[in-house]
Amino acid sequence: VINPLNKKLTENELLDLVSNYDAIIAGTEKISDKVMKKATNLRMISRVGIGLDSVDLLSAEKHGIIVSYTPDAPAPAVQDFTMGLIYSLLRKVHEANIQLHQGNWNRFFGKGLAECTIGIIGIGRIGNQVLKNLNTLGCKKILYYDKNVRSELEDDNSIIFCDKKELYKNADLITLHLPLDSETKNMITINEIKLMKKDVLLINTARGGIINERDLNIALQNKLIAGAAIDVFENEPYIGELKKHHNCILT
Repeated sequence: VINPLNKKLTENELLDLVSNYDAIIAGTEKISDKVMKKATNLRMISRVGIGLDSVDLLSAEKHGIIVSYTPDAPAPAVQDFTMGLIYSLLRKVHEANIQLHQGNWNRFFGKGLAECTIGIIGIGRIGNQVLKNLNTLGCKKILYYDKNVRSELEDDNSIIFCDKKELYKNADLITLHLPLDSETKNMITINEIKLMKKDVLLINTARGGIINERDLNIALQNKLIAGAAIDVFENEPYIGELKKHHNCILT
């Protein structure tokens, strides 16, 4: 049975659906203890993707429900998409497209990768591949942070491990590749944004909630950053204030 509502399910919507199923192939919907108690036949949850932050793992263990995930499956698509967003932001492709659709003929100038210091937060399957791609393409410098990993590609010149504060201060573009947990929730608020360059670009293809959406809207309104690309949101489908900003790609 395919999700009949064709959107990310809420907890209450899941409660209405799960009682008769033996297995759930899950997206990012929250599968809580309450849901598992209702799903009396449930024996397996398979997450399509990397993160397991949406599944109550302790509850699954308590109810004898196997939880699996597919960490490698989405990685190539997400890293390709991230590279596309990097180029679009740097070269203002999205803004030129909007202007021409509105009948305006404006010339936009952007930056080349060779001019940019790129910051990567999170060096897992996706972040590490983005790092390798940027290094191959001749990026000026790559700063990266991961509390668990140091890249095999690190050298003294163009790929540098640093703390988040240093990365925020020095990167021209920052891309996030992290799970959502108690440490990463609201990791980037207006306080972190104020540490960044005024022409910084932010990308989040990881999880909604890592960048505080209200603070990002304030930053765009007040020109504290040059632009952003957001593929994940706290509540989906997204209907918030970021839709006002032409320099913010929303997907």
